Amino acid sequence: MNTDILTKAILGDKFVEVRNRLGLNTNYSNSFLTEKVVEPNQKTYNWYHQKFRRVPTIDECYTDDAVCYMEANEQFKRDKSVDSEILSILRQRFEDCVLYEAPDEKVKCKHLFDQYNDATESWFTKYGDLGAYTNVKSAFMKQKHRMIWERRHGPVGSGMKEPL
Repeated sequence: MNTDILTKAILGDKFVEVRNRLGLNTNYSNSFLTEKVVEPNQKTYNWYHQKFRRVPTIDECYTDDAVCYMEANEQFKRDKSVDSEILSILRQRFEDCVLYEAPDEKVKCKHLFDQYNDATESWFTKYGDLGAYTNVKSAFMKQKHRMIWERRHGPVGSGMKEPL
């Protein structure tokens, strides 16, 4: 309504009357443009499908770059929470299978149990023994120490290799 008053003052009553008869309201043209052009060309994600861009890891950061270190730490926390949630979902699937397939759960739920054990092993390899309030630097040091140990002694779980 306020736009009609302003338009009448600037262009006169005849223009507003013609525009209204032809159906050329500004609200209609704006909504038409938004609905037909803008919205179809936009990617829309639900909040739970939000995609975060990957930031540089701690080994790609300079030693004096505090912002890069903070971004790498936030990425590490996000990755840890995602991996923990995946592990929780796998555990829940296995528990549901055991409850549903009560007498034959060892046979029918074996594939879920194997998936859960593989995921648990991978999670513990990456995040185990770090504690609840850890940061990306301690995780990187754990990875470095594991690589040094494997270089000296062979893969973890294979036993000590022969001394040189």
